[in-house]
Amino acid sequence: MSPKTTNLAILFADVSGSTRLFETLGDATARVKVSECLDTLTDVTNNHKGTVIKTIGDEIMCTFPTSDDAANAATEMHEELLEDVTEGVSDTTQLAIRVGFHFGPAIMEGGDVFGDAVNVAARMAAQAKGGQIITTQSTVDLLAPMIRASTRFVDRAPIKGKKEEIEIYEIIWQEEDVTRMATGLMSEEMKPEVKLRVRYADKDILMDKQHSSLVMGRSNTCDLPINEKLASRQHVRIELRRDKFFIIDQSTNGTHVLIGNSDEEFLRREEMPLQGKGQISLGKSFSENPTEIVSFAHEI
Repeated sequence: MSPKTTNLAILFADVSGSTRLFETLGDATARVKVSECLDTLTDVTNNHKGTVIKTIGDEIMCTFPTSDDAANAATEMHEELLEDVTEGVSDTTQLAIRVGFHFGPAIMEGGDVFGDAVNVAARMAAQAKGGQIITTQSTVDLLAPMIRASTRFVDRAPIKGKKEEIEIYEIIWQEEDVTRMATGLMSEEMKPEVKLRVRYADKDILMDKQHSSLVMGRSNTCDLPINEKLASRQHVRIELRRDKFFIIDQSTNGTHVLIGNSDEEFLRREEMPLQGKGQISLGKSFSENPTEIVSFAHEI
């Protein structure tokens, strides 16, 4: 049977700060908490006509027939965790999830879902913070008026494989968020634009809202090719999200980051914010005295 293409709302939800949860509670207790969380997310999905496609670690992927179903499920996921799973957990380790979803054409095959809508939904989840629901403008346009009234524009984000940036929105699910968002929007208008200068060899790149993504690696097709044998072809990416720059490792050998006088950070399939100024080494620790070093510094 050939794969079936249909319009669906694809939703990703994962536990925010799960690493800290395991460090604070210990592996056994944290696993129980994460499992309880995923069980709750599964129940909510089923109650809103959804289908759980799979769980990966502390993340759940599911589909819904309409954007309204996905939005209502996302809201209830947050509400249920506040009332249920987090009961008895200290404030410093309280569970929270981040949710991203998108409505569009997807391919259903072998119990899994593929396609552009899946990639965009995953990108929305990556944009979300703990306690947030993030989606696309095209999805917001499909929402019922009452739900659409509780959304706000957040930012524009680059999506792999797309020429134009996508406008992303937040669905406000708590009443107190309305006041917080309104005051936040006022203060954001007064903020200076953040910029990040990235230097390597004889190349100097300034990142800002117009140039919000930078790929580094061994391939000449990268925005900043790095002459390091241990580097992957497209080793690491720097992105601007809501006035903060993040470095996202997507390599085999990992990325080493030095920020100021702090200890060296090692990333492998992980991400972290870039603050102040520092250095980046692809695939090789700074203790090995790498020669191909990328420097970065914030500018205002």
